[in-house]
Amino acid sequence: MQFPGRRKKLIGSSQNDLYDHCLQFYGQPPLENISLAEFETFAVERLKLLKTVENIGVSYVKNSDQYSKKLEAEFSSLNFPLKTELGDRKVQGGISEYEKRRKDHISHFILRLAYCQTEDLRRWFIQQEMDLFRYRFGELTPKHKTDFLHKNNLKYETVSAEEKKSLKDKLITSSYGLSGITVEEYDFYKVPFQDALDLVRTRKVYLLAGNAYIPHHEIVTIVLNDFRTRLSKALAMTARSLPVVQSDERLQPLLSHLSHAYVGQDYSIQKNIGKISLEQIDALSGKSFPLCMRHLHKALRENHHLRHGGRMQYGLFLKGIGLTLEQALQFWRSEFVKGKVDADKVRLLL
Repeated sequence: MQFPGRRKKLIGSSQNDLYDHCLQFYGQPPLENISLAEFETFAVERLKLLKTVENIGVSYVKNSDQYSKKLEAEFSSLNFPLKTELGDRKVQGGISEYEKRRKDHISHFILRLAYCQTEDLRRWFIQQEMDLFRYRFGELTPKHKTDFLHKNNLKYETVSAEEKKSLKDKLITSSYGLSGITVEEYDFYKVPFQDALDLVRTRKVYLLAGNAYIPHHEIVTIVLNDFRTRLSKALAMTARSLPVVQSDERLQPLLSHLSHAYVGQDYSIQKNIGKISLEQIDALSGKSFPLCMRHLHKALRENHHLRHGGRMQYGLFLKGIGLTLEQALQFWRSEFVKGKVDADKVRLLL
C-alpha cells in the first residue's frame, strides 16, 4: 500500500525530522509503502485506542487521575507514543520510540480514509481524536509544549515579566488557580481574543486591547481549536479523493469494515437465543465481551458506579446478550449498594 503524495518533499527530510516530536497535527501524509497486513494492524490498533478513549471518558471524569492512568496503560499496551524522548532510543516491548511514532502517524491517516465517508463518522472521529490530543498535550512537559507550538508555527506572543508584574492583580483575578507567587512562575500568552472565544465565554482569561492573556495551562484550548479546524478540513478533502482509494479492490472491504466497526452496535435487537446467568458475567467479560464493554464492566466492578452514558451503553449490552429485566435490576442493585447507593433509588439511576 502506497500513500500518494509529493515524495520529493520527504527525500530531503530525515526520519528524525519527520518524527522529532511525540505529538503532531498530522499535516504531512505518510509517503512510504506499507504492507496490507501492517495497514490492517495499524488501523485496528488505533481503533482500539480511540474506542478506549471514548469508553474511559464515559466511565471517568476526563483529565482526572483515574482517567489518565487508564489511558496511559492503554498507550503502553498498544505501543503508541506518549512522552518518551526520541533520542533515548529506548525499546519497550520490542518496539522503538520511532516505530511508535511512525504507527501513530500512519494509523491516523488510515482512519481518515475510513471515517471521512459520512457526517456521523467524521463527527465521531474528530471528537475522539480531540480527546486523545488533549490528553497527550497535557502529559507534555512545559518545554515540549513550547517546542510543539514552535514546530507548528503557533508562535503566540509571550507576555514579558514587566507586563505580568503590571497586570498581576488582574491576571490573578481572571485566571483560575493562580496566586501572587505562581503568577510570576507561569508563562502567559497574548492571543487575539477571537482565537480564544471558549475561554472568553467562560471568563477564564483577562482581556485587554483585543487580546486574551492566557496562562500556560489553558493554552491547550487554543491548540485544540486549531487541531479541530485542521482535522475537519482534512477530512473534507479526504472525502473528495475517496473514490480513487475505493477503486482499489484490496482496500475497499477493509475500509468499509473499519468505518462500521465502531459506529455502535444496536444492542436493543435480540440477536442471541441463549441465556446467561449473573454468575457467568465476570467470566464472560474477560474472554467474550468486546473491549469497550469489558472496560465498562471492569470500571463498574472497581467503582460500583458508572456515569449515565456508561449505564445506558452497558445496560443495552446486557439486554442484548440475554440478561432478563429482573436479572439486570438485581445486577445493578448489587453493585450500586456496594457504592453506598440506597437500594430504593436504583431504578431511578437506570
